[in-house]
Amino acid sequence: MSQGPQGLVARMEQHQVAVYLAAMAAGGLLGWLAPAAGPGLEHAINPVLGALLFVTFLQVPAADLVRSMRDGRFLSAALVVNFVIVPLVVAAMFTFLPTDQAVRVGVLLVLLCPCVDYVIVFSGLAGGSSRRLLAATPMLLVAQMLLLPGFLYLFMGSELADIVEVGPFLEAFVVLIVIPLALAWVVQAWAARRPAGQQVSDAATTTMVPLMAATLLTVVASQVPKLGDSLTDVAAAVPFYVAFLVVMAFAGKAVARLFCLDTGAGRAIVFTGATRNSLVVLPLVLALPDALAVAAVVVVTQTLVEVLGMVAYVRLIPRLVPAVQSAEDVPVAP
Repeated sequence: MSQGPQGLVARMEQHQVAVYLAAMAAGGLLGWLAPAAGPGLEHAINPVLGALLFVTFLQVPAADLVRSMRDGRFLSAALVVNFVIVPLVVAAMFTFLPTDQAVRVGVLLVLLCPCVDYVIVFSGLAGGSSRRLLAATPMLLVAQMLLLPGFLYLFMGSELADIVEVGPFLEAFVVLIVIPLALAWVVQAWAARRPAGQQVSDAATTTMVPLMAATLLTVVASQVPKLGDSLTDVAAAVPFYVAFLVVMAFAGKAVARLFCLDTGAGRAIVFTGATRNSLVVLPLVLALPDALAVAAVVVVTQTLVEVLGMVAYVRLIPRLVPAVQSAEDVPVAP
């Protein structure tokens, strides 16, 4: 009997892209058929997302975080592509965005924040260095939370004070980042000292795919009922999301070349530049005034476009950033 759950987890991990797509489709169907469930599901977003980030952090040993800080070239490339190149790309697009304030705020919030969850999965499927991305996750989370208010002010000017409150940002940072990261470190310390702790850690890490699927389903189902008469406004953001994915593929490759990264690291940089943090940003968007409720749907729409884009990325990025044999790639003779 013990092989059953393990076999199911292994199958889900092997077919995780299909699982995520099915979860989003199920969420869309649920939101359409049972719109009254939307408010309740919205309250479930933070708990399920917090659990997902806890499992994500659990896979990054605290010691690896210290060592990752010595990987200067990769970390510098990740910072440059996410917090220099991406804002420049978004600035070039900003003038052409729909004039609706809610749409603009939603697009800015989602595109200015790098992804920290399923980017690791998709990067690994394309031969990218998932371990490096995992180790860089806390740094990227902290950096985006510190820089996001400034970016929003630069793009929106004095309008920012009227539409965005600081409180929800701080609350999301504590609930979605500080607490899951601290709990992950506690479990890691327990696992290092007790077999029971190791068993709990191992069991928790197997829930990554189901938690991601549950998060996607919950997010989509909670936001579909809000579409209402805003479908046209939301659809207007889709071409920008597609264009962003196309541009960032080549921009990420250029940054990887600039920092002379090996193949795995280079592909990881392309993925971290292209994938956005819609799931963590969503609670911040949900805290906006009711007049900007459409912004949340705009953010969720980016997730739908991006997951489909990641399916294409997994096939295309290995061609865009082909494997080259380096000292790191040469196998060591036994």
